Amino acid sequence: MTRSQLVRAPRSAIAAEYARAPLARGRIPWRQAHYCVVDLELSGLDPRTDEILSFAAVPIDAGRVVAGNAIYGVCRTTRPIPEESVLIHGIRTVDLADAPPLDEAIQPLIALMTGRVLVAHVSWIESSFLTPVLRRQGVRLRQPVLDTYELGQWWGRQRGQPLASTFLGELAGRLNLPVHRPHHALGDALTTAQVFIALATHLDRDRPQTVRSLAAAKRRVATYSMYPGTADP
Repeated sequence: MTRSQLVRAPRSAIAAEYARAPLARGRIPWRQAHYCVVDLELSGLDPRTDEILSFAAVPIDAGRVVAGNAIYGVCRTTRPIPEESVLIHGIRTVDLADAPPLDEAIQPLIALMTGRVLVAHVSWIESSFLTPVLRRQGVRLRQPVLDTYELGQWWGRQRGQPLASTFLGELAGRLNLPVHRPHHALGDALTTAQVFIALATHLDRDRPQTVRSLAAAKRRVATYSMYPGTADP
């Protein structure tokens, strides 16, 4: 079976629109693109066995957070939430007993992601959980996905001050930004959105940034690691 055969036709009008909507990429100046900043709260970090418990998404248009259009949702789990996860985000299995199942609950998120470049902090986590969810809807996760951690590392290494950890709060502090309710999907999504705008603005002052250049942050960080002290590639 080929990879293309693994993704069926879109199962809903929402999924179909997500798959076909034009998406900014390439050399479009970053402020001209539309973004969707996503944060997930999870039962663990293994997408094969763990589940999405809650999600939030914050749109960015013209380089500004559109807080009034942000969304938040919860999903009913299929198994008990591990205690170690509850200690992080405070979501208990009983709290989700009346929530809709994931494939139903996620529909507003897919709608808000439509036509927008996805942004997340340590984006491999969101990508690894959203990919199978979208596959069940008959679509693929659209690319590129921008990562505020990688953007933060790029910005920090330009200044000889790489990030010491992946923590969103550390990066927000470096940028003198508030941290909104840590380990709550909506709070973290709002913090990530503000971090993204601040980083893109700082990087843009050094050199005009596009969707493509921001998507290349990981490669740029690798270049700094290989050749310390080099100019921005």
